[in-house]
Amino acid sequence: MIAGRRCGLIVALILLTQSVTVAQVPENRPFVTHHVALQLSDGEPARQSLVLNVAFNILKSFGPDKVAIEVVAFGPGIELLSEDNPNVPLIRSLVTQGVQFDACVNTIQTIERKSGKPFPLNPAARRVEAGVPQLILLSEHGYTVIRP
Repeated sequence: MIAGRRCGLIVALILLTQSVTVAQVPENRPFVTHHVALQLSDGEPARQSLVLNVAFNILKSFGPDKVAIEVVAFGPGIELLSEDNPNVPLIRSLVTQGVQFDACVNTIQTIERKSGKPFPLNPAARRVEAGVPQLILLSEHGYTVIRP
């Protein structure tokens, strides 16, 4: 009986460390004047490159201190946030400039259920329960949602 409780406690601790958020309220950055959410629901490499290029161009135009950018990936777009995606160096560069990458946990769980193995999520990505509700929340907080 004690071993069963201990096992349950271990499982609960593991789940807590996964840090899934239902929807993540954007961080308040006082000098930011522009708020952009980039939606990625397409798995095509050309679309992934386009989203990353748009993020770089927004940063170039406004400067990293004046713009908040979140890339929200779900559905086939989640492939961008795989740790073996060829765009990992570009993602790393964007993260160092303040861009946030949100990964839809619903999509990840579906992939894991179908494949029978864990999805190799880029550690720079933040887990959110669902991509579309995250976009809605960002929109409600003044973000312009763009689907390049």
